Amino acid sequence: MQVFKEAIINLLKKEVNGSIELETPPDSKLGDYAFPCFGLAKQLKKSPIEIAKDLASKLKPNKYIKEIKSTGPYVNFFVNESILAELILNNISSGKDDYGKAKKKKERVMIEFSQPNTHKGFHIGHLRNASLGDSLVRIMRFNGYDVVAANYIGDIGAHIAKCIWYYLKFYKNKEPKTNKGEWLGSIYTEASKIVAENEEYKKEIQKIQRKLEDGNKELTELWEKTKEWSMQDFYKIYKELGINFDVFFFESQVEKPGKKIVLDMLKKGIAEKSDGAVIINLEKYGLKVFLLLKSDGTSLYSTKDFALAKKKFDDYKIDKSIYVIGSEQRFHLKQLFKTLEIIGFKQAKKCYHLSYELVMLKEGKMSSRLGNIVLYFELSKKIFEKASKEVEKRHKQWPEKDKEKATKQIAVAAMKFSMLNQDNNKTIVFDINKALDFEGETGPYIQYAHARICSILRKFGKRIDKGFIDKADLSLLKEKEETELIKLLGKFPDVVENAASSYKPSLISRYLLDLSQGFNEFYHIHQILKEREELKNTRILLIDSIRQVLKNGLNLLGIEAPERM
Repeated sequence: MQVFKEAIINLLKKEVNGSIELETPPDSKLGDYAFPCFGLAKQLKKSPIEIAKDLASKLKPNKYIKEIKSTGPYVNFFVNESILAELILNNISSGKDDYGKAKKKKERVMIEFSQPNTHKGFHIGHLRNASLGDSLVRIMRFNGYDVVAANYIGDIGAHIAKCIWYYLKFYKNKEPKTNKGEWLGSIYTEASKIVAENEEYKKEIQKIQRKLEDGNKELTELWEKTKEWSMQDFYKIYKELGINFDVFFFESQVEKPGKKIVLDMLKKGIAEKSDGAVIINLEKYGLKVFLLLKSDGTSLYSTKDFALAKKKFDDYKIDKSIYVIGSEQRFHLKQLFKTLEIIGFKQAKKCYHLSYELVMLKEGKMSSRLGNIVLYFELSKKIFEKASKEVEKRHKQWPEKDKEKATKQIAVAAMKFSMLNQDNNKTIVFDINKALDFEGETGPYIQYAHARICSILRKFGKRIDKGFIDKADLSLLKEKEETELIKLLGKFPDVVENAASSYKPSLISRYLLDLSQGFNEFYHIHQILKEREELKNTRILLIDSIRQVLKNGLNLLGIEAPERM
């Protein structure tokens, strides 16, 4: 906590000239904070080990620091645990849902995420993007940023033309009555398979795409109708996952403005023609040639991305634009940001690509064209069924409404946590059986720790108000497991801040697992409700603080914290 860091820094300032950076030792046995002495070696003309010994002998413990000793080239500081417990538990009790929250910042950030294509199925790869983006929105807001949550829907392009062509050729007026969006994705897959080796079909699709871009009335009406089928599916998915957006952008909105930007680049000599297509040569930047318009005049992702970037900053007055997009688009976004810089777009350096790796199956990479994807609705159905069985097994006597609520809470946690419990830069090899495992390092495991604490508090039966907190004797929390839990609770604000600055919700996932495991170990070793009154009340305050932090952390992942499971 900051008060202990400041106490250590003030001690060191009396003996050390220059900046003071503290570290956290890898093992708590080495201390709570450490000061490395390497940087002083040249100045003092001594070895870091000697410097550490000298400093440790000169520095005296105080109210906040109970012990100071050297270990190799480090000066290690051990905090006063009774003051630590008092500060942290009081901060959590007073802060409640706001514990760990940072002060408001002036910076306005847009986070663009999810970005599904209409006329294609929403699969588990989309689930990773949506979960990551939603969690980042929550974390950044909790850290004081003014955040605009944006979704950019791919509602035009070659894949739309392919799907509509196939619909007209083989399925006109044969669509199902329900799940029409999912059905569109399946016929897109069928279309991709038969088009691959047929040049005539490819020409027919190109004609459809040109007509759509030219505004053909009949095709436009069909496009709008089928697009809505997909959008209804997307809205249903976002509602189930508890994901909300402040703004929806559509590729169709930025296509014409994007073409205008490209043609202006051509007029100014920034872009050039090559075999009828419009390109910009970025080879001197190590970024090859960037294709801006096809030779037949139809647009590309790049065409529309220029207009979207401008629209974001002009319409929403943002200070930074974060693109949550898979790593396979890394090179494309480098080309985009460099081109924006070349054409004089002042905010080009305020655009940031938050890359994440793919979700793979054990069999390999998924592809809509190949049809080997796990669709969201397929995954959701299986996980909801498994969660329902688990709830029924444990709580047959519950009313159906309560069972349904718990089922949804557990199922969504299982899906989201499986996507957030990995570093952004690590590939997820998705295994449905592991995602359905309600033990181990999963979202439901953390939820169960929260629910178990709620159960203990219900049995305790007393209100934990300010009067209760003031009477609690925190000096009684002396056990190793108690001390470790208190220190872990105190780290929550730093973990949240680090997750925001590094754009890594996985830091919070890991923290919540550690806190849940720490609580479970403590609960198996120590009594709570059967202890003598003073110690029982103090431990109740401790576990209530753990409950609160678990709830706050789960909320930042977009996961509910059930009171009963």
